[in-house]
Amino acid sequence: MNMDQKLILECRQKLLSTKADILNRVKDAKKNLDQFEDRGGDEGDQTMRVLAEAEFLSMHERLRSQLVEIESALGRIETGAFGFCEETEEEIEPERLRTIPWTRLSIEGAEIRESLNKKYAR
Repeated sequence: MNMDQKLILECRQKLLSTKADILNRVKDAKKNLDQFEDRGGDEGDQTMRVLAEAEFLSMHERLRSQLVEIESALGRIETGAFGFCEETEEEIEPERLRTIPWTRLSIEGAEIRESLNKKYAR
């Protein structure tokens, strides 16, 4: 089985573009957080700082997680494993890859994984 090279190149470009966007968002968020650096101020100022830090950390964790998935997908492109479902070992639907190029699961694989998670989440 060999994935369509044009699709792989398209997904690789989207992965690299998304990665750059995420890194820029983290840098911008860090700059915005730094504007609250002065720890003085009244209770309201301190509350704003704490809320800004919490928002930054939450966003940072989500973006870090997405970066890990993107790096993993780029690695799968290099090894030739890109575009194959971890659950079914079948090719992932091209439209799904175009939409979520870092996905590890086909639609069927995602449904299988979800039903297993529900089954064992009790």
